[in-house]
Amino acid sequence: MGFLQDKKVLITGVASTRSIAWGVAEAMHREGATLAYTYQSDKLKKRVEDVAEQTGSSLVLPLDVQSDEQIAALFGELEQQWGGLDVIVHSIAFAPRSELEGSYIDAVTRGGFATAHDVSVYSLAALAKAARPLMAGRNGAIVTMSYLGAVRTIPNYNVMGVAKASLEANVRYLADSLGPEGTRVNAISAGPIRTLAASGISGFKTMLDESEKRVPLRRNTTIQEVGNAAAFLCSDLASGITGDVLYVDSGYHILGM
Repeated sequence: MGFLQDKKVLITGVASTRSIAWGVAEAMHREGATLAYTYQSDKLKKRVEDVAEQTGSSLVLPLDVQSDEQIAALFGELEQQWGGLDVIVHSIAFAPRSELEGSYIDAVTRGGFATAHDVSVYSLAALAKAARPLMAGRNGAIVTMSYLGAVRTIPNYNVMGVAKASLEANVRYLADSLGPEGTRVNAISAGPIRTLAASGISGFKTMLDESEKRVPLRRNTTIQEVGNAAAFLCSDLASGITGDVLYVDSGYHILGM
């Protein structure tokens, strides 16, 4: 029996089997969780349905995190299907490609800043708020995905780094708000991984190559390693951990020069 047996888990942000969210879904499925998935647009629906099928799930629901109506409809459907919810995996981030190249001061715009924070940061609070009645008293957990750019400058990461810093603060405030109801909130700061989302960052391949040469483990992190860490954080094995950021980056965050 896995350590997530009978847990009901919502997975957001799967775009392909290269997604970090897919690594999380695989690990949680292995540990006995029952999964539901979301897709951002009709273009991605079939792809997510195919991925969901690999974990024995047919519950695939639309979610545009910029729509309060879709968020409400999502949790209304989960309440009807499941009656309650134990875990939310938030793996959603976006900034316009034009904001992810060159100097931050040259690239940042009011619109791009607002979009990055709405999609990448507020969405976590919006999902937590809407799921609150379904999760209260179940000793559940919420986990989101951050990156080292939240605390250090990374070339071309720009407004997304500022958004990730806000995301990590969001985790702390949500953890404090939801803790009395039994819900824990944490983040994983993953090392650079070749995903569809990461491909939008200028110079990302060079970043991967340089990371592999320098990290203490001398290899880049995998989606499976992030998935295992997320499964742990959302299980009763991590019942005393909330408001934290766990680094799963082959040790890169400990390095200076």
